[in-house]
Amino acid sequence: MPSSRYEKTGVGKKKPGEQTLLIRCLLAVLTALALFLFPPVGGLLAAPDVTGLRLGENGDRTRFVVDVDSDIQAEVFTLSDPYRLVIDLPAVEFHIDSQGIGEGKGLVKRYRYGLFDNDTSRLVLDLQAPGSLDRMFTLPPQGGNGYRLVFDIRPTSRADFLANVRKPVAVAHRAPTQSVLAPGQSVRRSKDKRVIVIDAGHGGNDPGAPGAAGRPEKDITLAVAMEAARQIKASGRYLPVLTRDRDIYLRLRDRVEVARRKKADLFLSLHADSLDNRSVRGGTVYTLSETASDREAAALARRENKADILAGMDLADEAPEVASILIDLAQRESMNYSARFANYLIPELKKRVLLRRNSHRFAGFVVLKAPDVPSVLVEMGYMSNIQDARMLGSKEGQARLASGLLSGIDRYFESVDREQF
Repeated sequence: MPSSRYEKTGVGKKKPGEQTLLIRCLLAVLTALALFLFPPVGGLLAAPDVTGLRLGENGDRTRFVVDVDSDIQAEVFTLSDPYRLVIDLPAVEFHIDSQGIGEGKGLVKRYRYGLFDNDTSRLVLDLQAPGSLDRMFTLPPQGGNGYRLVFDIRPTSRADFLANVRKPVAVAHRAPTQSVLAPGQSVRRSKDKRVIVIDAGHGGNDPGAPGAAGRPEKDITLAVAMEAARQIKASGRYLPVLTRDRDIYLRLRDRVEVARRKKADLFLSLHADSLDNRSVRGGTVYTLSETASDREAAALARRENKADILAGMDLADEAPEVASILIDLAQRESMNYSARFANYLIPELKKRVLLRRNSHRFAGFVVLKAPDVPSVLVEMGYMSNIQDARMLGSKEGQARLASGLLSGIDRYFESVDREQF
């Protein structure tokens, strides 16, 4: 057999050990490339899938079943006033046809679920009366079913419930915020680039109001916030920052803290209300006051300020200014600027979407209590009204709302700048 060119000349000839090493390196590169292009199904990075949540009754016990495609562990604890049983799972994907809220049965009044933080999915069961976890176990796959996490709850007395209330294991509550700044660009006050913090209300296992058109409030607020951030950034005049950029829970206090930490020039919290009267529609803008402008405003503030409770938070050790809406008023100057911004924002929104009569209202929302940041809460419409829900869920409606927000911001800062000269 004739020798190869390398064998003939002796130049560049590979030793056996070098050939083996080269082959191994090539195989390693090819394997890594294949894993990147074709990741293994159900690999380590894949979150477990929850495919069903079910309630049933058996005598005096209420059974809650979680259908999941893999064997996972659960952490369970109870919270009082109101009575709640909280189930923490590792971060999972919920493949369930609902808006993050489930109807109750037996001892369970209703339940909510979603991503609580980066590593935890949370289910919160609101109880009709005091209850305790009687049994918790896992059923293996059988008869076409996957794994089933089973929780049996039985009635108990208030005294026994309170005696066994256990605080949750500490977890990281703050979700990473998305800044739509260039990488490495710091946020700071600037005459040219004012900081606008946009807060998408609710999120994760706090779905907010269910939507008449099939999408919950948390999805709508996030979609409008993302579109508003896009338009605000594209204007070139401001630096937009989002309190959340995905479907994750964020405490009310942390939303306010984002605005303060980023030294925001404005804070906009986006929401969409719900009423029993489904014919009511139109948006409203709220600013902070210790005295609500009407009963509806007071009721809305009470509901929104309960978001942390609904998400399964224990507020017993929180500072009074966080746990209660009856706190001292923040700096008068910030409140005056908030009202001033609302007066510029409302006409711009009214040009693009329907607003209610008396569209500037006042209430004690926790998220408006940053003492040094002018803040407004925008109720963009009513999720309970089919026309509003469809508008809020459409790309066109979201773009109109974002455009109104940007125009209101422009008018407000134009007036502030005129005062400085």
